[in-house]
Formats: sequence, C-alpha cells, structure tokens
Amino acid sequence: MTPILDVSGLQKHFSVTKGFPRSVTTIVKAVDGVDFTVAPGEAFGLVGESGCGKSTVARAVLRLIEPDAGTVLFDGTDVRAASSSALIRLRERMQIVFQDPYSSLNPRRTIGRTLVEPLGVHGIARGREAEAIARGLLEEVGLPPTSMTRYPHEFSGGQRQRIGIARALTLKPALIVADEPVSALDVSVQAQVLLLLKDLQKRRGLAFVFVSHDLSVIRWFCTRVAVMYLGRIVEQGPVAQVFSAPRHPYTRMLRDASPIPNPSRRGVLPRVIGEIPSAAAPPPGCHFHPRCARATELCRSVYPTFRDGVACHHPHMD
Repeated sequence: MTPILDVSGLQKHFSVTKGFPRSVTTIVKAVDGVDFTVAPGEAFGLVGESGCGKSTVARAVLRLIEPDAGTVLFDGTDVRAASSSALIRLRERMQIVFQDPYSSLNPRRTIGRTLVEPLGVHGIARGREAEAIARGLLEEVGLPPTSMTRYPHEFSGGQRQRIGIARALTLKPALIVADEPVSALDVSVQAQVLLLLKDLQKRRGLAFVFVSHDLSVIRWFCTRVAVMYLGRIVEQGPVAQVFSAPRHPYTRMLRDASPIPNPSRRGVLPRVIGEIPSAAAPPPGCHFHPRCARATELCRSVYPTFRDGVACHHPHMD
C-alpha cells in the first residue's frame, strides 16, 4: 500500500546563543534524521521522553516550523517544496490537534466563528451553510449546537479538546497529527477523548501521527510505533512487537517503567537510570550509552546504524 505520509531524513536544528559579554552560539539538533511512513487510515505513534524531539517532528511534518533538511511527501506531494498556495490546499487534508486545548483557541472568538472561518477561507461554505456544518461537527464530537455562541473559557479542558478535534475535522482531512492530545486531561476524560478519536478514525478513515509519552495510550491507539531518543528514532515496528519484545535498551527501559493496570501483576517499578542529555551537547557514539548497562567501547565511539528496525550495536534478542 502506498503511504499517505512518507518522511525521510527529516532534520530541524535550532541556534541557541548564551553568555555575556562573550556570547557562544550552539546548535541544538532537535530532530536529526528521522524516517517513517504512515499508511492511509493507519495510526502511527511517536513515543519518547520529554525533549526527545517528537513534537518538533509533528510540527515540521506540517511545516508549522520549517525543516532544515529531509523530504516530507504527503500523498505523493512534496510538502517542503510546496508554494504558499499549494500549502493552503495541502492543509485541507493535513490537520493538527494541539496538546493544550486552551492556548490553541482564540479566547476572543466564539466557537462558531472558530469553526466557520476555515470553511470560508478555503471556499467550502459560507453563511448558514457553514454554520450548519459547524453545528454538525460539534454534534459529532459530543457537544451541543448551543456551543456555537460560547467562548473557550466557558468550557472544561476535555470539552475544549473536543472543540480542537472538531476544528481539525472542518476541512475533511485525510491525516491528523495529534500532538499529546490527552496529556493535559484527567484520566477519565482521556479515555473519552481517545474513544472519540478511535471512532472518528474508523468512520472517516483517518490516518494519525499520534505523539505521546504515555506507552499505554500508544499501545491502545496505534498499530505501529517509533521510539525517539535525542532527535533520532532508535526503534520502530508494530506496537505489539516493540512493546512485548523491545530490542533497544531505551525502549525496554520505557516499557519496564510504564505502570501496568493489573493488580495481580503489580510489582516494584525499575529505577530509570539518569536523565536525557542536552540536545545541544549529545554524548559521542550512541547517545544512550551513558544510561545503558550494556554499553561497550564501540557504543561510546560509534553511533549504531539503524538496521532491522533498531539502532543498537547490541540489540536484545528476546
């Protein structure tokens, strides 16, 4: 099956200047050569600790921030090479749901105006027709049509995220990038929003790039997953395979530190070794070697080639 999204060699570096009176500029490699594909209707997960670059990948794919290198193909179209007018047309089919549902909504606009405006900008509908579409979207995400005249501050966090989902659906996209869409919500509300997204995926045939640090969410929602560490993918494959028999020690560490919602299997969680290093000064060789109990001299000097779904000199063979 031809992928709807094909990302190859994606890079995004930031310049950081510190110091006074003699300032020093360093390069932060937030994303340093990321490759993955997403099939039509597939939910693909990006998981890793905070600061690993997964949200930067999400924004770079949509060109909300400009990538420095690499190729992003959406349904065969080069997103990076698209002109302003072509990018507007692409945005009809590529949408995003942000982590913070409040800051992503304009507090001075009613929900109705927020949903109606894209329909007019893209020439899809105006006036009463656009309002009817907006009311239908609100009903689809579980909100009453009376929400049209209210403002973002009048809703709870879960309701605001539903509004963000409705906005993402306005232009009938084929791909939604969900950037930590439930991490700011209570656990019970998380479940409701995840069920809503799953239902929308089935009914609309949506493809997802689902960004999260929560392995249980990725395990339930996604079919394939890529594990990121310090700007690079260190393991990738089917969710069941990656989480049941992780080959990279970082994936194993994340899996073992994830709570199990089963009292009969409850035990002492292993201690997570160290903290993620700064992307401005990554360790030489394999970036994970300072935290890895199996690291050798080879790991300390040479970054491993990504082969057979894992970037590790000494992968686990479970």
